[in-house]
Amino acid sequence: MVCLGNICRSPLAEGILEAKVDPKHVIVDSAGTAGYHIGEPPDERSVQVAKKYGIDISGQRCRQFVIDDFSRFDRIYVMDHSNYQALVSQATTAYEKNKIKLLLEETDLGVVEVPDPYYGGRDGFEKVYALINSACEAIARKISTDG
Repeated sequence: MVCLGNICRSPLAEGILEAKVDPKHVIVDSAGTAGYHIGEPPDERSVQVAKKYGIDISGQRCRQFVIDDFSRFDRIYVMDHSNYQALVSQATTAYEKNKIKLLLEETDLGVVEVPDPYYGGRDGFEKVYALINSACEAIARKISTDG
């Protein structure tokens, strides 16, 4: 799961998907395309909205996406077109590029980007949670049927 700073959207996505899959078979992680917050915990508003739904993301620490992530992960979900382009520009093969998907492409919500709630209020984090949760439901279903 990848967003810009790895403090709002991608930590939520990591926590939500982790809660929906078998951790013995699926590794979920998150990162940012920028290194602004390396080592910091997620934004408190993300922590609070996750907690409201029974998910604890307080132990996560922000990290920046690294080239090795292309080999470590089968699927790389990004929150918006800007982060999609940032990762595509780092990919060195078509195989790596094909791993990168917009998270909301997994839904039929008619929305393609998860908006960045950083500069808004708590309501934005609720909306982002709902969007990410829908996508993670679809991903978890796909994983359980793909094996």
